Amino acid sequence: MLAKLTDQFEAASATYAETYGMVRDPDWFVLKLQEEMGELTQAWNRKTGRGRKKGRSDEDLSRDLADETADLLGHVLLFARANGLDLAAAIERKWLFRPDEG
Repeated sequence: MLAKLTDQFEAASATYAETYGMVRDPDWFVLKLQEEMGELTQAWNRKTGRGRKKGRSDEDLSRDLADETADLLGHVLLFARANGLDLAAAIERKWLFRPDEG
């Protein structure tokens, strides 16, 4: 499950980087995590009334929060792949279940 999902994020990210001339060096992966966490925090602040809504409806704010969470998930998987991390094994150690089992 994680490997397939990571492959899908990788394909999308590589296409995006090629289209916009970005270099995805080792620093890029960790910096994108920080950027996306900031965007998730901003979406959370707007959704919970701690930030300006900027004319966004409650439905828009919920969608923004989901979108930013998806971005963060994708970049976590890309970071793990770029650094040779076995997330499935780490999840089994830390969360005591195997993510690739149904």
